[in-house]
Amino acid sequence: GDLFYHALGTGTAAAAVTDTGMGTELTTEYTGNVRATGTHTSSAGVYTSVATNTLDSGTPAVTEHGVMGASTGASTLIDRHVFAAVNMASGDSFVSTYELTLTAGG
Repeated sequence: GDLFYHALGTGTAAAAVTDTGMGTELTTEYTGNVRATGTHTSSAGVYTSVATNTLDSGTPAVTEHGVMGASTGASTLIDRHVFAAVNMASGDSFVSTYELTLTAGG
């Protein structure tokens, strides 16, 4: 699938292997109400996706990032992580880079 849509949220529960979605994902705050589409590349066993989410409303304290398989709604989650709050406001942008290293012959 297309696992390169970057999601942001305000959930604070620790990321777990059993996560199937974001803790508390932003929805209407995204510009156009859609997740940012990552630009993806791969080389030497490393898949990289970079995206910029821009907000057009709200003042969330962003605490989680995930990479998803669709631009909106329920979707396959490839990875999620939680971090210290980044306070945002309408018009702010959040640039995220996701790297997945794959071992050959595994």
